[in-house]
Amino acid sequence: MKGLLTKGSITILLGTGGVGKTTIAAALGLAGALGGLNTAVITVDPSERLRDALGLAHLGGEPTQIGARQLTAAGLDNRLRLSAMMLDVSGEWDAVIKRFVTDAATRQKIFDNPFYKSLTAEFAGSEAFAALQRLYDLHQTGAFELEVVDTPPASHSFEFLQTPAKMIRLLDSRTARWLFTPSLSAGRIAMKVASEAARFVVRELERFAGSNVLSTITDFFAAMAERMDAIIDRLQKTEALLHSPAVKFVMVTTAEPDRIRQARELLSQMDAEGLKLSAIVINRFLDERTFQETARVAQEGSAVAESAARPLSHLAEISELRASMAKDGAETNGFGRLLHHFEEYRERTLEEIERVAAFARELPKRVKLAIAPEIEAGVRDLAALSRVSGYLLSAATILKPLENSARTVMASSKPNP
Repeated sequence: MKGLLTKGSITILLGTGGVGKTTIAAALGLAGALGGLNTAVITVDPSERLRDALGLAHLGGEPTQIGARQLTAAGLDNRLRLSAMMLDVSGEWDAVIKRFVTDAATRQKIFDNPFYKSLTAEFAGSEAFAALQRLYDLHQTGAFELEVVDTPPASHSFEFLQTPAKMIRLLDSRTARWLFTPSLSAGRIAMKVASEAARFVVRELERFAGSNVLSTITDFFAAMAERMDAIIDRLQKTEALLHSPAVKFVMVTTAEPDRIRQARELLSQMDAEGLKLSAIVINRFLDERTFQETARVAQEGSAVAESAARPLSHLAEISELRASMAKDGAETNGFGRLLHHFEEYRERTLEEIERVAAFARELPKRVKLAIAPEIEAGVRDLAALSRVSGYLLSAATILKPLENSARTVMASSKPNP
């Protein structure tokens, strides 16, 4: 993971909602700062948890640097340069219009247009568009040496990567101007929609503006006519940035079967689009104690090969507990139900280890794998975020000792014939 956090690079995190993507983005940002880089984290998560974890009183649309006091309190070097910002979607759209439309009256006409309001609030990609435009600006100014982007939650994370091309299709000036020109009435426009491209444009645009849709869209494109080509050009440059060597894509997932399946699908889609995934983070996998013990075994290597089952010794003890309770006759009271809960936990943990290890073996060699365990108390402060950062950068390869230990536990849990 350290190799991804280099000067002049952009780390873009992908993943569906609920996998801890924002936390991992912040942890990687902290890792970059710990590596000596002036780092910015761009997040779209409005939750106050990230703000609190970073020790900030406010998290807004401009980068805010973590203060020396907060860093010292977390046991970190107070000279670290780490900034964070929460994306203001409508503000980023307005900034694009202000940049390209110089006439104040025309700008206001666009801001008041119902289609523009729907486009910036409801279009399935408006957040991604805003995030990409902010990223493009930050990267072009060179204000930061590393940018880490927490992408918007989506039904499928690949939507983020498709947004520039999708917006170009929607706003392409040649098609739009042909359809929506002030010289044609709304009724005549509707009659002239003949080509497949035109039908696509109308079908997409009618989703947003509500009543009087065609005349509303006509007004929007009339106001934007002079600068639409410049905006399209900006989108094309943004798409080119996504395909540049500077960008490193990191997918965040968890060990659940459906999440692993989604990860496989994303890998295939990215390959089809010519986009290379650099790393995958399996988040909230195991608990901290098991992770740390396994990492220690992995670091000690063959010298302790005979104790490879040690990281999962607490799972092996569950089998021993069953035999002990049967001997003492304790299964007839409430302890039996408690033991059943432990056994379910053991089986679930062993299944997750097997699933993650099998997934890791499938990965192309170019895709690095990092693992972060579940933080029992949650990531509530900068110190906890620092722990997550440390796990992500750990050089320990824990999957092999975990697999060895899991096999030993499974063998010991089988009843004797």
